Amino acid sequence: MSIQTIFVVGAGQMGAGIAQVAADKGFAVLLHDITQELADKGKNGIAKGLDKLIQKGKIDEAKKAALLGRIRAVSQFAPAADADLVIEAATENMDIKKKIFVELDKLCRPEVILATNTSSQSVTALAAVTKRPDKIIGMHFFNPVPVMKLIEIVNGLATSAETYQTIYELSVKLDKTPAKCADYPGFVSNRVLMPMINEAISCLHEHVADAEAIDTVMKLGMNHPMGPLALADLIGLDTCLFIMQRLFHGFGDSKYRPSPLLIKMVEAGKLGRKVGEGFYKY
Repeated sequence: MSIQTIFVVGAGQMGAGIAQVAADKGFAVLLHDITQELADKGKNGIAKGLDKLIQKGKIDEAKKAALLGRIRAVSQFAPAADADLVIEAATENMDIKKKIFVELDKLCRPEVILATNTSSQSVTALAAVTKRPDKIIGMHFFNPVPVMKLIEIVNGLATSAETYQTIYELSVKLDKTPAKCADYPGFVSNRVLMPMINEAISCLHEHVADAEAIDTVMKLGMNHPMGPLALADLIGLDTCLFIMQRLFHGFGDSKYRPSPLLIKMVEAGKLGRKVGEGFYKY
């Protein structure tokens, strides 16, 4: 099936990034959120990001206008009936995601693929609430979407080979590098990354070293571009805790138990960059 119009659910940081990348490659994009104000905010955020690229001389005003012209902000699901692909980038709440998939399954044409940008939830469980489980797939982008090259493509239990191939080819068209994963908690990225971050938090909790020293060791000793505690602040400590809990409950293995300090930080509302304080102050 030829994909020309993409319906993106969620106009937050991830959804807006996905919309920008798709529009940049010539796709028509319907950027959805629960209110028109939020949908417009997502599109305006894209415009601000493009202005920065103009200032750096990377694009011109004509490129900005053309890209934004391919994005329409909407607050209803009805326009999804005209979409050739849906990419859901709503909050990491399974109940909310299931409601979205039930609604879109009714509206979208039978041949349309419904993809989820989830970072840890079960693709198979989402597929089970639809009448098209073979056309449900994970399409996990990374933040910031316009910069990061990777897409984890996650096959659910019923995902067809045709669906996988379509999303693989689309990922390449978006100038991304696809990596195929099976549907297990955290997939590959967060199953490997989050325990490392959690262990760094435990090192801080046990006074092995301070935050700056821990991050310096990982940056200079392991050649990481960012230390794990600074990265946790960027991701959001609430998101880190959610994923660790997902891994812990999904596998039932104590090695995935969240650090007590991570839990306390979230309880204290010190969630990282988005609130101005986490392991560092911003």
